[in-house]
Amino acid sequence: MALLRERPWWLGLAVIFMGAVCIYASTELAATAQYAAIGPGMFVIAVGVGLIGLGVLLLIQIARGEVFEPEETENAASGQPMDKRAFFTALVAAILPALLIDMLGLPLTGMLSFMLVARAFGSRRLVSDLIIGFVLAGLGWLLFGWLGLDLGGFLPMAGW
Repeated sequence: MALLRERPWWLGLAVIFMGAVCIYASTELAATAQYAAIGPGMFVIAVGVGLIGLGVLLLIQIARGEVFEPEETENAASGQPMDKRAFFTALVAAILPALLIDMLGLPLTGMLSFMLVARAFGSRRLVSDLIIGFVLAGLGWLLFGWLGLDLGGFLPMAGW
């Protein structure tokens, strides 16, 4: 019983389990598509296979007796509490596209999300972040359009 407490076997098994869940979930997605040779299911399969491989490597390290100790922080003050304001700002930026992309379109939603993530990382250049976010999201919309993916209108509220 002491061996189970000393070595976290469950960690490697949990990573393998997550990989198996990814591969199982990928059976519902197409591995290939009409517009490209790789479909959405292929990426899920790749993630699943990667997780299973990493889980096996983790189990090998655990079997060899590798000691898992927390590493020192590199550029962060380890004694400081988490910046909750930055965390929740980034969380809102991640949730925002699910709520607004149909109404605002990809460019405006991407612009707002980019600005919020930049603010979470400490940027105070609001206008610059909005412009950069709009340009990047607009280019993403154009590139996906060239691939044949319909991401809705460029600016649905304006009728475009």
